[in-house]
Amino acid sequence: MSNFVIYTDSGCDIPVGILKEWDVKLRKLTFCFDGTQHYYEDGDLPSHEFFEKMREGAISKTSAINTETFRQAFCVEAQQGNDVLYLGFSSGLSTTCNCGRMAMEELKKEFPDRKLITVDSLSASAGMGLLLYLAVQKKAQDCSIEEVADFIRDTRLQLCHWFTVDDLVYLKRGGRISPTVAFVGNLLGVKPICHVDDEGHLISVGKVRGRRNSIRVLADKFGELAEDPTSGPIYVCHGDCADDVELLRELLSCTDRAFSTGRGVGMRTRALLLAALAGYRIASVTLPDLPEDLSGREMQQIGLLLLCLPLEMRQR
Repeated sequence: MSNFVIYTDSGCDIPVGILKEWDVKLRKLTFCFDGTQHYYEDGDLPSHEFFEKMREGAISKTSAINTETFRQAFCVEAQQGNDVLYLGFSSGLSTTCNCGRMAMEELKKEFPDRKLITVDSLSASAGMGLLLYLAVQKKAQDCSIEEVADFIRDTRLQLCHWFTVDDLVYLKRGGRISPTVAFVGNLLGVKPICHVDDEGHLISVGKVRGRRNSIRVLADKFGELAEDPTSGPIYVCHGDCADDVELLRELLSCTDRAFSTGRGVGMRTRALLLAALAGYRIASVTLPDLPEDLSGREMQQIGLLLLCLPLEMRQR
């Protein structure tokens, strides 16, 4: 079996240290505050500074990874005789994945014997991170690069993503809601309930009044969509909204939700990238079979509350 390397990008929201443990290579997106460029990586900009800038009204502008950056990275692997599987940030949210795909198409002419495969995750953050973890596990089981790619393609639409945002300004900036809707919604305390569709877009599917009610909707979605709410650990991800996270954990722990407290609720933070798309204040709930060490890592996450259900948990 030929050697192959798994590549990903910042959209997965997995810390660099864990990616190294997984033997996954990373290309980094960038963001800009007031003309200063930063990488989406651990330690480049402390999370408390990121949050504070957003509270002060600063806009984080994200830049995709260009084709040449991918070409150089993949070329090195091909020259070393390695095949490459790239799992990319949703094409419905960024041009990054398509840039990676174009780089591979160019290199196939130069290295016709190498297998260069791009898989669009159609997701981001917890969902993409889960797909990446599953890809790593399949590789560890001695699956071929084609088998891993096919597995991810078959699995990506079996994930379920639900989230809500606390401030509508970033949804307005991304063109997902109109300026009028954003102004009136913020004035009335309306919180949108959003979903990631099968093309990887963030779409609004409902709205409620008040942050507490929006958090309750996510807990309700868990009860509604999880085929077996008692299986697997639950990871609550957040950024700068610890009180909201505690409320969500309480709701998930209610007896009428058949939640298995015996497995515990892990805490982790991440998703600076999604913050640039959706705004600050995030808490996310993920229900995969992920390694326990993720629960104690300090990561950064802002902008939304997210519920992500993996393949074995989801009802369509």
